[in-house]
Amino acid sequence: MTNAPADPMIGRLIDGRYQVRSRIARGGMATVYLATDLRLERRVAIKIMHGHLADDNTFKTRFVQEARSAARLAHPNVVNVFDQGQDADMAYLVMEYLPGITLRELLKDYKRLTPEQTVDIMDAVLSGLAAAHKAGIVHRDLKPENVLLADDGRIKLGDFGLARAATANTGTGQALLGTIAYLSPELVTRGLADARSDIYAVGIMMYEMLTGEQPYVGEAPMAIAYQHANDTVPTPSSKHPGVPAELDELVLWSTAREPDERPRDAREMLDRLREVEPSIRAAHVPLTTQATTVLPAAMPVGAATAETRVLDGSVAASTATLEASDDEATALARSADRRKRKGYWIFALVLLLTGLAAGTGWYFGAGPGALAQVPATTTLTPDSATLVLEEAGFTVEPAERNDPVVPMGQVSGTDPAEGEMAQRGSVVTMYVSTGPAIIPVPDVIGAPEADARAQLADFTVAESSQRQFSDAPAETVIAVLDVDGNPVGATYAELGALTLVVSAGALPDVIGLPAAEADAALVNAGVAVAYLDPVFDNSGAIAADHVVAMEPTTDPVRPGDTVNLTLSKGQDLVEVPNVVGLPMNQALDTLRAAGFEVAYNFPEPLLTFATCTSTDPAAAAQAVRGSTITVVASLTL
Repeated sequence: MTNAPADPMIGRLIDGRYQVRSRIARGGMATVYLATDLRLERRVAIKIMHGHLADDNTFKTRFVQEARSAARLAHPNVVNVFDQGQDADMAYLVMEYLPGITLRELLKDYKRLTPEQTVDIMDAVLSGLAAAHKAGIVHRDLKPENVLLADDGRIKLGDFGLARAATANTGTGQALLGTIAYLSPELVTRGLADARSDIYAVGIMMYEMLTGEQPYVGEAPMAIAYQHANDTVPTPSSKHPGVPAELDELVLWSTAREPDERPRDAREMLDRLREVEPSIRAAHVPLTTQATTVLPAAMPVGAATAETRVLDGSVAASTATLEASDDEATALARSADRRKRKGYWIFALVLLLTGLAAGTGWYFGAGPGALAQVPATTTLTPDSATLVLEEAGFTVEPAERNDPVVPMGQVSGTDPAEGEMAQRGSVVTMYVSTGPAIIPVPDVIGAPEADARAQLADFTVAESSQRQFSDAPAETVIAVLDVDGNPVGATYAELGALTLVVSAGALPDVIGLPAAEADAALVNAGVAVAYLDPVFDNSGAIAADHVVAMEPTTDPVRPGDTVNLTLSKGQDLVEVPNVVGLPMNQALDTLRAAGFEVAYNFPEPLLTFATCTSTDPAAAAQAVRGSTITVVASLTL
């Protein structure tokens, strides 16, 4: 068995900022990866367009449209879009990362959902879709795969890859866009879509959640499309009788074949869903009842002693019974009257208690005393976050606080925190980020790298340190750089990005070593070696083919850099010319022309009258070019 080839994107740094960690999912247009935003130190989802689509302007336009469409939405039920760009030939989109599952995966595990679960999910989906419709955006590709269920309970709508402006009312001559199982009749027949087309897809999703299956199936896509265009979606209760009538009505309303017969947008459908939600939940709350015992009617006094005889097939009452009958009738009438009056009081009491229970239930279930989940507002603008919190039923009190991650001016969180339950109408403190706190930077110069990292725990220290050769001991910190590559000052932003510069030790001293030994020592230290032209070393200290000089090509020198080596050619030896017998001036000129310095002890004014008698070194001897030849002369008479 051969292993599948590794994804070349894993580990890649996109645009110098996003480090790809692993693959999340692959679709028709793009692949989604989990990545780390190195600038803000947070996990993100990065969608990268398939390479074979990079030259297709239609797909590139649609890809950019997704970024623009989603970026216009700031809503807790819509996946946030942070960035969009191009790195070389790759178009990418950076989104909020939500660990969890999709609605499709939930349906695979549970087959179908309860009415209450369906209402919860549809409330979130319609809330996000209502924000899109309000912004003039039609999603055009609603399906369970695009509903994200986060581990922390948040439900968000994503993948606006096919989104268009609602006012465009555009058609397409291309193949039908979107998943065929959720396409509205008008998209199938005319290729036109507006907000009501999204509502149709919502209705199909609701049917699937309640029944565990799609309303239309077929062996070929066109067979399914034909059913969408010509058939009426059945009620979910026809498949499962336990589905409430209110949800049947919503499914039929939202999947009407004629767009004009559907809700005009997601807000209208959401309002209707919330109207019927209390009755749906009440109808599915299990009732606890006490056992009722039916007691026989009280027997009248004396009845136990009455004598009864059966004569000739008829019943005869005893004389005692006949005499007491009038009194018993009167007593029974009074008893019945008392029971009737008592029944009125009991009925009135039941009505009162029922009213109190209903009022209490309303107060704590949907009224001011109800608990509601605090929505997510982190990274929203204060105005958008205030609107989201107020729509959830809370009173907003703004405040400020430092936040090392959320940019200044955006909401960094709330108290109570998002996801917690709080009473409707209660005050939620909304914190607006004032940016990171400025804190002192510990002095870690000279400390071992591990110790320095521990001391800098309040900052974001890059995983990879810079290494350079220095006189400092190896593996100790010699500099701390800020995000611009400059030495950091005494204070810095909390969780700000820092890079450590760590000593790689001193470069090996290779002067005087044979070329092979010097080369090996430097390569082992992690630097590359280049050679300059060899030179003579007339000092005699460096033998031929040994290193006479080492010159770095960078300052400072880091592992992987290059150093230049110069080798010695040994001494430059020249034969001493024979100048014995020559006039002194001529002898000196000859020696100088041969590259030597000269020394003599004959007076200058008499040189014209002197003759060379000997040299040291002697004629024909080998001497170093540039060395001094001592000349001895005598006076010519």
